[in-house]
Amino acid sequence: MQWLSKFIYHKLLGWKATGFSDFDSVKKAVLIAVPHTSWHDFFIGILLRSAIGIETNYVGKKGLFKFPIGWFFRWLGGAPVERKNNENQVEAIARLFAEKEVFRMTMAPEGTRKKVEEWRTGFYYIAKAANVPIIMFTLDF
Repeated sequence: MQWLSKFIYHKLLGWKATGFSDFDSVKKAVLIAVPHTSWHDFFIGILLRSAIGIETNYVGKKGLFKFPIGWFFRWLGGAPVERKNNENQVEAIARLFAEKEVFRMTMAPEGTRKKVEEWRTGFYYIAKAANVPIIMFTLDF
């Protein structure tokens, strides 16, 4: 599958990946991806991680992980999170890091696909609570 992803990413789309590449040394991290401007970003991210051969994860509301489509979201690296009003989301996500041997959570700090002046800070507090590094990357279209 990696050869197909590389072919699509590099040859068909004409993109390249540069920068940090030693993901084997970082088993747990918060990966922030900017800018988040399109619903296509999710699929481009899935393609990129396959092309460079790393395992990444994301979180989603628990309802997305129900039968029949739930297996697909888990296969893509998804982890369900309960979104109750009285539950601290930062702590809930930090627990995921503690429960897993490898967990590199990717998220968009903007919190939306619209242009924003300031990022949301949840990624920072999640990384701090889980005691993991933050790795930043960008997609330059």
